[in-house]
Amino acid sequence: MTDDADSPPVVTVTFNPAIDYTVRTGPLADGHVARTDDARFDAGGKGINVAGYLDALDVSSVATGLLGGFTGSFIRTRLDESDIAHDFVSVPGNTRLNVTLSTPDAEYKINHSGPTVDADAVARVVDHIETHAPETVVVGGSLPPGLDVGAIDAIADAGGWKTVVDVDGAALARLGATYAACKPNREELHEATGRPVDSVEECVAAAETLREQGYDRVVASLGPDGALLASDAGWTHVPAADVDVVDTVGAGDALLSGVLAGWVRGYGDEDALRLGVDVATCVVGTAGTAASAVADRVETDDYGVQAH
Repeated sequence: MTDDADSPPVVTVTFNPAIDYTVRTGPLADGHVARTDDARFDAGGKGINVAGYLDALDVSSVATGLLGGFTGSFIRTRLDESDIAHDFVSVPGNTRLNVTLSTPDAEYKINHSGPTVDADAVARVVDHIETHAPETVVVGGSLPPGLDVGAIDAIADAGGWKTVVDVDGAALARLGATYAACKPNREELHEATGRPVDSVEECVAAAETLREQGYDRVVASLGPDGALLASDAGWTHVPAADVDVVDTVGAGDALLSGVLAGWVRGYGDEDALRLGVDVATCVVGTAGTAASAVADRVETDDYGVQAH
């Protein structure tokens, strides 16, 4: 077990990471070979993104989950290059390679399902988490073939940590353990509760329904309407900033990271949510999910109303 003095406050879990391969070409035509030198490879996955943003906010974390094959080795290398602490479980098969193909006329996405894994892999992830003795565990993203939401419940029930989830609405509706928080977007709020979400007030009502299902706090990203946070203390809403949106990829992960960083520092919910919205604002104004935009532009000294 890691010494408590060296334990990170947050461990993130990504069961189904991916290399995100983005390539831009000119117009495509059947039988025509398209050539390009505009391509990028990113280590992807909600938990990995959150770990990167937390690092940019000077909050210690460790990324864990499942990695396999040459694609898994690539992700480990990228995390090392970014100085993001990680402790992944090795599994047979290759980690996903997700492809985004952009042309002047359209954008095409091809997402792999990921390698098939079994329950033993979940137990090994729990062992890795226990080694780091975190205060909070964040589980995010999709599940690979062979696992169901029971894998997430197993992590929530395994230790004394608080568990936060960022999964799709169908999974939120099926999880059975008690969770410290969840982070749905507007569509996931509707999917998880069946309630309307057209207005901020309707989103608050849907968030309260989720809380009744076992989530102590609900942090909801509402796109152009900003974000809300519902808890025992009530609810707070922070509107979206006026910013030129370049890329929304990673915005929800950034919001959650900012809120988590605020909680780690002892902020009250309103200040934590404001920090989360500011982190997300930095990300949507920058192409890709680069955490450097957060480190350069978010000044955490601007926050600090302490929790009572």
